[in-house]
Amino acid sequence: MKNLGRNKLFKMLSLILAVGLLFVIIGCKEEDTVPITGDPMSFVLPELGYEYDSLEPFIGADTMEIHHSKHHNSYVNNLNAALAKHPELQTTLEELLTDTSLIPEDIRTAVQNNGGGHYNHSLFWSILKVNNGATPQGALSIAMMSDFTSFNQFKEEFETAANTRFGSGWAWLIVLPDKSLKIVTTANQDTPLSEGIPILVLDVWEHAYYLNYQNRRPDYVSAFFSVINWDKVEELYEAAIL
Repeated sequence: MKNLGRNKLFKMLSLILAVGLLFVIIGCKEEDTVPITGDPMSFVLPELGYEYDSLEPFIGADTMEIHHSKHHNSYVNNLNAALAKHPELQTTLEELLTDTSLIPEDIRTAVQNNGGGHYNHSLFWSILKVNNGATPQGALSIAMMSDFTSFNQFKEEFETAANTRFGSGWAWLIVLPDKSLKIVTTANQDTPLSEGIPILVLDVWEHAYYLNYQNRRPDYVSAFFSVINWDKVEELYEAAIL
């Protein structure tokens, strides 16, 4: 009887071990077949933080609504559609636009155009506010004195750059790696990220001003200086020189 009991116990233990080993083997096979990919990047249209009519009379409510909810939103949707083709991409938009070799060739143009459109507009919205004649203060003011001799000289050079940007594009104030300031322009939805850190930007595509200024870009560029949120620009400048 004792031998019979031991035989049954041995068989039961053997069965338990065999079943356990089977589950281990099955589990390993299932794990090996699970693809390792990250979630696709997804971008959203940013909130403005102010009403569409907040920049009047310098930029009208109709222009702001169409520009934000139509033009910018299209860039976001097209960017997400392009990135959905490569869910393995797990990096920031800034990194992709700084080094376009990181972008797979089949979506490179789409990401450059629509990613640039999203990045450029997002920065543009963030530095807008009726300023009632305010000008830069603090460290940014000192830097402008050093690199442009005066705020008025900076303003004149920035307006010239924005007005002479042929066709569609953007005018920028960027911080170079040596911490100095530089005015640059880019075509279409290109960015200056490979050259420096943007802290101020103006959209000179016609859709940004045509309802208010028609073909009078210089009037629009001049009006821009009434809606620059210099506190935000100063914040961006201080972050860029850290």
